[in-house]
This record gives sequence, C-alpha cells and structure tokens, in this order.
Amino acid sequence: MLSDAQRTQYERDGVIVIPDVFSADEIAELRRVTDEFVAGAARVTANDDIYDLEDSHTAQAPRVRRLKAPHLIHPAYFRASRNARVVEILGDLWGGVRFDTGKLNMKSAGYGAPVEWHQDWAFYPHTNDDLAAVGIMLDDVDLENGPMLVVPGSHKGPIFDHHGPNGRFCGAIDPARFADEGGDIGLSRAVPCLGRAGSITVHHVRLVHGSATNFSGRERRFLLFQYRAADAWPLLGFKDGTEKFDDLLLAGRPTLEPRLAAVPVRLPLPPAEHQGSIYENQRASGRRYFTTAAEDAPAIAAE
Repeated sequence: MLSDAQRTQYERDGVIVIPDVFSADEIAELRRVTDEFVAGAARVTANDDIYDLEDSHTAQAPRVRRLKAPHLIHPAYFRASRNARVVEILGDLWGGVRFDTGKLNMKSAGYGAPVEWHQDWAFYPHTNDDLAAVGIMLDDVDLENGPMLVVPGSHKGPIFDHHGPNGRFCGAIDPARFADEGGDIGLSRAVPCLGRAGSITVHHVRLVHGSATNFSGRERRFLLFQYRAADAWPLLGFKDGTEKFDDLLLAGRPTLEPRLAAVPVRLPLPPAEHQGSIYENQRASGRRYFTTAAEDAPAIAAE
C-alpha cells in the first residue's frame, strides 16, 4: 500500500499525508453523524463521557471541541477505525497492528480551540515506539482553518517534559522554558499537514505537534485514531486484561512477548490535575503558545 518514497518519508519526518483514503460517501456519512452529535450537545451542560465542550458552549449555540472515543458511540466511527486501507498502511510499517483508542477533534469556524505543542508518547509510553495516530480529514484542511502543525524529524529526538509548574503532568510542552535553557524543540521547522477531505495523516507517537485556533469561516473536523504494533505493550498497563487487549488486534498474531526497544521514556506522573481530555490536561500548563478565540490577537503560527 505504501510506496518506497512514503516509507522513506515516514522514517525521516515521522509523518505522511495520504490523499483519497476515504471515499466521498464515507466522508459524507461521517459528517452527517458528526452534525447529529453536535446538535445533540444542546442537551448537555458540562463535559461528560461523550462530549468535551468549548468554554463558550450554550444550549442555544452548541459548541463541541471533541467527541471522546467516537468508535464506541456510533457504527460509522467504528467502521472508520477499522478501515482496511488504514490497517494495510500501518501493516506496511509494522506488520502486526493493534487498535488503541480514538477521538474526534472539532475546530469549528471562528473559535475552534487550539492544542498546545506535545508528543503523544508523553501520554502513553509503551515497550517500543511503533505507534502512530491516523487523522482522517472530514473537511478540506488548509493554512487558515487550524491544521495540525508538526516538527519533522522530532520523533527521533528527546521526550520533552510535559509537566506544569506544580510538577504534575499537563500534556503540554513549554517552548519558552526550553528556549530559556538554551534548548530548541524545533518550532522554526514546523510545517502544516494539509489535504482534501478524505485524506489521512499518519504521525509517529514521538512527533512534536500542535494546532492553532481556527479563526477562519470554515470547519476543520479531524477524526483521530491511535494504533500500535502488535508487540507494543503499554508501560502503564492495560486494565481490561489480555483477552480484551487481544480483541483490539487488527492484523498479525497476539503475543505475550513484548518487544523492548531502547527508547526514551518519561512517565505521565503524577497524573494531570484536570482529567477528561488533552484540553483539560493542558489547562494546568500555566502557559499558552497559541492564541484563543477569546483573545483579540491573531492566531500564533509556527515560528
């Protein structure tokens, strides 16, 4: 499924964008279902097991920034999480493939919340780092509507500290802190991941990435699913047991012999003060790189 050039790019940059993985009909169904969930948020007044709401959410103007675990709440999302082309792409990279979890990040026109710079690996380290997130573009993604920004090659570098001023995990890197210490997380090299609806991104679990507020007049809905190699086991454990863990296997065979790799690890402990999603985690960071819709200044692009 992947060309030699795509494999080389993924190895070098830690990210690839692949067009036309999902058909127009599949994207239309996912959009319709998503619109239904957003309309249903009018009955919700606070974050719950399904919804992560924008701070400006009201019953009269429902504003959702994330659907949590969408594959568990509608068959269309579940089918997308098991898409045969996606599994084949990941199988080309790793061989065996195991599903992890998912979320649907919604950057609504004019106010979609930013996600601060981070590495997914900081949230869920495993015995090896053959893990990736696959992002499905439900809308056309361009420079104006809050694309995911990535630092190519950063997946081969260190794991940056994602702890806040209180010493607790907060799920965000403080670029200013590393600059003050003479370090560099590479933001001058950051590039956007752009594409038409139906395209996907595949980004390595250690890649530094984030996204700015969507100040445009167009939506940017991004359905993200996390996957891991069949022989990658979570260092923080799997609470549901090995049978449930093996139920997540999409390609390859189950194994009781995790592959151990010499990769850097920094555990997300003590746990975040604010739980529920990365948006909640990052509330405790005590810093902000990207401007929000509540502020007058324009969005801060990658330096």
